[in-house]
Amino acid sequence: MSRAALLVLADGRFPAGGHAHSGGAEPAVTQGRIRTADDLAAFCRGRLHTTGLTAAALAAAAAHGLDPLALDEAADARTPSPALRATARKLGRQLMRAARATWPSPELDALAAARPRGAHQPVVLGLTARAAGLGPEDAAHCAAYETVSGPATAVVRLLSLDPFHATAVLARLAPELDRVAGQAAEAARHGIDALPAASAPLLDITAEAHAAWPVRLFAS
Repeated sequence: MSRAALLVLADGRFPAGGHAHSGGAEPAVTQGRIRTADDLAAFCRGRLHTTGLTAAALAAAAAHGLDPLALDEAADARTPSPALRATARKLGRQLMRAARATWPSPELDALAAARPRGAHQPVVLGLTARAAGLGPEDAAHCAAYETVSGPATAVVRLLSLDPFHATAVLARLAPELDRVAGQAAEAARHGIDALPAASAPLLDITAEAHAAWPVRLFAS
């Protein structure tokens, strides 16, 4: 297990396209639900314990070696919003390109061939972690961290929020990130049917509205 590989995969500069997505923060800012660092913390906490837990479990399951095609179907079932399903597959396709160039793997090649338009991003993330020699909990940590780091970075741009305050939000969420990653990795040990299906209906609703905006800073 390579801690250096974990740092590379979790680095926001890894060329997987995440910088173009706000994780629902853009509509939340527009609607006035995020105005301060405290609002950002509440938003990230809610996202972490719902869609974040689900994504982390899918990533952990893929890293554990469960069938990626079955996991991709499970991800579809856990993503009720068509806009978010499309986003997850787009991000999965972009991550797949970066992953295959960085850590070539027959498993990644097989999934890319089976899902040429993109598999769900958490599934690709888990397989990428597996190709990099990382374990299920590492994959879960990456997925959980992405769940909150994306909105935090986006809000700095959307609100001109002090980046020190945004980083402090992430740092204070660290114990909860660890717990969510541990829960996700434990669920992955019990098979696909045991994976959590936590959701955030408001994120689903605002994602559909956001996808129809004629002008937006972020893709999602």
